[in-house]
Amino acid sequence: MEVEVTAEAKDKRLNRWVAITVVILSVSMGLGNIKDGNIVQAMQQAKADSVDRWGEYQATKTKTHIAETARSEIAILASALPSAKAAAAATLAETDAKIAKYRAEAPKLAVQAQGFADQYDALNVHDDQFDASEALLSTAISLAAVAALTESFGLIAASWAFGAFGLFMGICGFAGWAFHPDILSNFLG
Repeated sequence: MEVEVTAEAKDKRLNRWVAITVVILSVSMGLGNIKDGNIVQAMQQAKADSVDRWGEYQATKTKTHIAETARSEIAILASALPSAKAAAAATLAETDAKIAKYRAEAPKLAVQAQGFADQYDALNVHDDQFDASEALLSTAISLAAVAALTESFGLIAASWAFGAFGLFMGICGFAGWAFHPDILSNFLG
């Protein structure tokens, strides 16, 4: 009788550890998932803004080229037709103003586009942290479940190791720390 009571008490203790582990890791994973979803939305916005600015930059460069070509043609026509010089002067001044405007806009658009691309890259680090956290926490929960089935304290300890690293990765994501699991990201990426 005493052996059964001891075995039953041991099972309950292991099951309590498994239950506590699963609850803590599941809640952490849920919170991380919410934050990761918000980061992914911000990444999508940054990527869209970057693409838009690069498109504006390219359009501005194209407009600059067209205006420069038009200016050259107007200057040639004005020199070939002395009667058109007065009309050409006004058009040349207007075209020069457009060219100056486009040349001033292009570098600003390139800086903005690069800024959005950099923002995307910075957010991607945190997205990777939450992805790694989710993978590690899922593994930890699975190990905890197997530990309950096999009544193995070794497996619950392995679960805690994976869970600890998963929690660390989640904390890095929430805190905005630059720790990045390059090996894991390269393997899974």
